[in-house]
Amino acid sequence: MIRDIVKNPEFLKQKSIPAIKSDVSIGQDLQDTLQANKERCVGMAANMIGYSKRIIIVNIGLLNIVMYNPIIVDCKQPYQTSEGCLSLVGTRPTIRFKEIKVQFLNQQWEKQELTLTDFAAEICQHEMDHLEGKLI
Repeated sequence: MIRDIVKNPEFLKQKSIPAIKSDVSIGQDLQDTLQANKERCVGMAANMIGYSKRIIIVNIGLLNIVMYNPIIVDCKQPYQTSEGCLSLVGTRPTIRFKEIKVQFLNQQWEKQELTLTDFAAEICQHEMDHLEGKLI
């Protein structure tokens, strides 16, 4: 289901709680909402659509990947960038890593590990900041 984008900074600043298997439907809402906003958005965290759960979706080119309870286990090559967000007005400077390795559960609740580089890595890091209540 397509959800409204949350713009309330107080809600967005809350740290997300771990997802459980019954939260898989939130992943579908993220897919639907990202698709509806594809002209202006390349990733989302569950809190952007009203759920304080550790779930994100990241566009990695032709695919959108939903990640449940993602964690970054390795990162390389920091760099300075500036990012915008669908939930916030304007852009903000931040430090990102050119390459990250992320572990997560997929929609079948199977453990996955993925190495992301460049823009896909930046998107994933931005969405994971949302899970921690960081507004970038």
